[in-house]
Amino acid sequence: MEYRLGIDIGGTFTDLVFLAPDGQVLTTKVLSTPDDYSRGIAEGLASVFAAGRASAAGVDQVVHGTTVATNAILEGKGARVGLLTTEGFRDVLEIRRLRMPVLYDINWQKPAPLVDRARRQEVPERIDAEGRVERPLDEAAALAAIDALLAQNVDAIAVCLLNAYASGVHEERLAALVAERAPGLPVCLSSALLPEIKEYERSSTTVVNAYIMPVVSRYLRLLTAGLGDLGVTAPLRVMQSSGGAMGVEAASTRPIHLIESGPAAGVVGAAELSRRLDGRPLIAFDMGGTTAKAALVSDGRFDRVGSLEVGGGINVAGRLLNGGGYHVRAPAIDIAEVGAGGGSLVRIDAGGGLRVGPESAGAMPGPACYGRGGTLPTVTDANVVLGFVNPEYLAGGSIPIDAELARRALAEHVAGPLGLDLEAAAWGVHRVANAAMARALRAVSTERGRDPRDFSVLAFGGNGPIHAAALAASLDVGRVLIPPVPGLFSALGMLFPDTEHHYVRTWKHRLDGIDPALLEAAYGALEGDGRAALAEDGYAPDAMRFERLADLRYLGENSELTLPLRGDGPAEAVLRADFDRAHEATYGYHSADEVAEIVNLRLVARGLSSAPRVPDGLQVSAALGARAPEGRRTVHFGPEHGTLEAQVVGRRAIGPNWEEGPLLVEEYDSTTVVPPGARVRRILWDVLEIELSAAGGAR
Repeated sequence: MEYRLGIDIGGTFTDLVFLAPDGQVLTTKVLSTPDDYSRGIAEGLASVFAAGRASAAGVDQVVHGTTVATNAILEGKGARVGLLTTEGFRDVLEIRRLRMPVLYDINWQKPAPLVDRARRQEVPERIDAEGRVERPLDEAAALAAIDALLAQNVDAIAVCLLNAYASGVHEERLAALVAERAPGLPVCLSSALLPEIKEYERSSTTVVNAYIMPVVSRYLRLLTAGLGDLGVTAPLRVMQSSGGAMGVEAASTRPIHLIESGPAAGVVGAAELSRRLDGRPLIAFDMGGTTAKAALVSDGRFDRVGSLEVGGGINVAGRLLNGGGYHVRAPAIDIAEVGAGGGSLVRIDAGGGLRVGPESAGAMPGPACYGRGGTLPTVTDANVVLGFVNPEYLAGGSIPIDAELARRALAEHVAGPLGLDLEAAAWGVHRVANAAMARALRAVSTERGRDPRDFSVLAFGGNGPIHAAALAASLDVGRVLIPPVPGLFSALGMLFPDTEHHYVRTWKHRLDGIDPALLEAAYGALEGDGRAALAEDGYAPDAMRFERLADLRYLGENSELTLPLRGDGPAEAVLRADFDRAHEATYGYHSADEVAEIVNLRLVARGLSSAPRVPDGLQVSAALGARAPEGRRTVHFGPEHGTLEAQVVGRRAIGPNWEEGPLLVEEYDSTTVVPPGARVRRILWDVLEIELSAAGGAR
């Protein structure tokens, strides 16, 4: 049987999901190997192949979500980059924007630039905002600047000249001069990567791309070779932050699109599930080992943002909370993230308060209960003590659990110092973790002007189904959905999206009196680029689709709103009406008297698969070495309900009729907690639906 393979690497686990055309799903989960992430992938695949559950020859496509790009920035392990810029603009990268992530912290310092001043070289040239050459490129000075960078042994060169968005002729000439001096040295041109106004954003994006390009390229090369060694010769595609997939070649040259590739996959899966459930609005909640993420999905669609920041620490997403990291102007799914996960470390702060995260025990040593040398308690240890997590094993038995080590760590570092009994201390950790994660859910709902009570929480990730009911109840959300293979749902979601390429070009025109012919010609040029890229990916013309979008603002505003260009009327009238509505929804007002303008044109080029990518139903096979759940377990549900006996069942034991809690639905990859007073049933696509409206005390 042929399968498509999804691979998701997290801070604690590496997940592999095989999906057949008939909906059969095979899964396995192994501990991540941070020293060489590809080794964990190889170990997981080898175990599947050795067990005869699938064959290397039967894998016809591989889609991968990776944190390699993000980690290179966070750990400062990217390439040694040189920057060529216009004379007089050497310090744009360091001056940045006058934004601070924390308003009243006088000790805050902006992150050091990825290119220090000695490796930022100026070249005499000038192109105006219309793309006309005002001052020709001084090639002698340019060669001297290039030689100065080469003398510092740079691994890559970023080129960002003033107004290069309007004309890239000088940047292209600089690339040719670099090729003469150092053939094969990676060069990133802002005019090719991001032909868009705003000098700092374009400079930062180009530098970040150059910084991670050699690292990502090397990783994808090694991964492709490693898969080949196992006999997997299927094409490798990589998940993008925007929710699409891209080929290895495109990912290697434009790695800025991979920065949030892992979290994006789960939201893509949530959008597909929303479509299957007649467009039900969902808050996608992904709780893994290190972080918890949230995103809104409605009518089978998710929201995108035009830029993101990386390297500024974990922060709840927000329009005003930026400036703490490195700016990357690339489309990404709108995801809020907090530093709370199953592996988050628990500690008592200087004021005697209980803190959870953002530091994590990771895969090594992991939580204390893993028995791998960790001595500090984590959220997972607290859940073991409470009885939510199987006290003997995780991942179907592949990861043994030592509950005594969890109790010992929690007693020494939390219960003892706070003078609490063990269950009360564990419940406190559980509640504090929920409070931290609720910030992410509020960030994408109430802070966006949306009422969370109008949504259902879709919980996934290894720890999401454990916390989902209590977390939803704290926001007065009445229903929780648990998808199939919840602990590996992001890996499954990687197999759903189409191939995508995103393009942008600055095109400043007032909306009133716009020339339709000029607008069509501008979009036509972008579509030409998209057709060429999709053809290189192997897509026929009839398998190509194009979505047109535009960035608009009122004249004089500093920020834009991105809107789709609908084809049901004149562009001027349709865009104006849509923009006024969007401005009202986003900022609380609109003005019919103000002039609106288009700033940038955007295009999404999609390659459609010849066969359906999402089956009508899923059949989840027993995971490698999985043990069947059975019996009852003592579980502590906090002071309101106390300690109760809960039935432990598998997902298939839950039918279409409501079952009353307390219940623990234990699976290979996760455990779903149905608290006392709540009830659960199994619906379309094997989804578990938990109703909390009758639960009252589920909080």
